[in-house]
Amino acid sequence: MKLLHIDSSILGQNSASRELSAAIVARRQAEVPGLQVTYRDLAGAFLPHLSGASLAGSDAREVAEADALMEEFLAADVVVIGVPMYNFNIPTQLKGWIDRISVAGKTFRYTENGPEGLAGGKQVIVAGAYGGFHSGDVPTNFIEPYLRFVFGFWGIQDVEFITAEGLAVSPQQRARSMQAAHERIAGAREKAAA
Repeated sequence: MKLLHIDSSILGQNSASRELSAAIVARRQAEVPGLQVTYRDLAGAFLPHLSGASLAGSDAREVAEADALMEEFLAADVVVIGVPMYNFNIPTQLKGWIDRISVAGKTFRYTENGPEGLAGGKQVIVAGAYGGFHSGDVPTNFIEPYLRFVFGFWGIQDVEFITAEGLAVSPQQRARSMQAAHERIAGAREKAAA
């Protein structure tokens, strides 16, 4: 089994989403002996935003990087993504990755009956970190509806969000929220073992 671990926070070791995504991956490694993990740090390795030159394939290095991103994604059975909320949405680094993965003929195709996802059969787990209270269907949460739509467009229906929110409210709220998220991750491990 192959797992693709992606982080998109610019905060390095101070990142709540990185902490949670690492815990999810560690849980999976404990559950699945021999799990192959590929790690990609979107904030640490610069990925240029999509441009006309990108679409034209005029930069051989950028084309090779886009091909590698696609191969990692298509090969993965499970994708774990650390996603902080920046200005009510995903980081631009993650949007750049999505732009490289959302490719007609690879992850979706157009048909007479509308678009059809080609990347189904995967599980996606999103480790979210929000400074305020934004989880669920509140109008300020653009992350969860957007990511559910994108993954669904690619044919992926098994999408789970493990979110810590209110992290900027107070140190106490941050501690409570992170503890609750870690308990949810550990609970998933216990449920899988039962």
